[in-house]
Amino acid sequence: MTKLNLLSQHEQTTMSNPRNFSALQLQTERLQLRPLVESDATALLEIFSDPRVMRYWSTGTWQSISEAEALIARDQAGMASDEYLRLGLVRQQDSQLLGHCCLFNFNDQCRRAEIGYGMAYSAWGHGYMHEALTRVVEYAFTELALNRIEADIDPRNERSAHSLERLGFQREGFLRERWIVDGEVSDSALYGLLKAEWRVEG
Repeated sequence: MTKLNLLSQHEQTTMSNPRNFSALQLQTERLQLRPLVESDATALLEIFSDPRVMRYWSTGTWQSISEAEALIARDQAGMASDEYLRLGLVRQQDSQLLGHCCLFNFNDQCRRAEIGYGMAYSAWGHGYMHEALTRVVEYAFTELALNRIEADIDPRNERSAHSLERLGFQREGFLRERWIVDGEVSDSALYGLLKAEWRVEG
């Protein structure tokens, strides 16, 4: 997963052309991608209180349901104003929330944004995140007309690096000791994908 903390994103550039993110629904073969709702709080807490999921995150593990509720409440305001986009990943087979994907830090003039994502440990290794990211990237380049998508990950997070590289992202930079989470210092690997490089898998 990528490093992000949307609860503290107060300086994002909002989109000049409203897209009504709060009503967005996307689908893939196995997943429904939709905004998070209050009833997702328990599932979110279960996902993001898992140290395996949060190993390379930009915050510590969640400790209480209030953290999930706060994130959902922020989404309702932030997505209504098109400040950022976050979609829950719901497995169609059993309606289980598996994680979420985000587009944030929009820059209209440069037509770029950052991407973030996180998924329940039990869902790892089944291709769900690749399926979701493929759809979100397609939406970003086609419906939002972005030219560039960026990602910031811990360089030790080989799974996340593989997910990005499989989509065509290229590693473009390395920032030393950029994060300190629960006293642990870590670096950042910076990735980028251009619309001209994007190709939807057949």
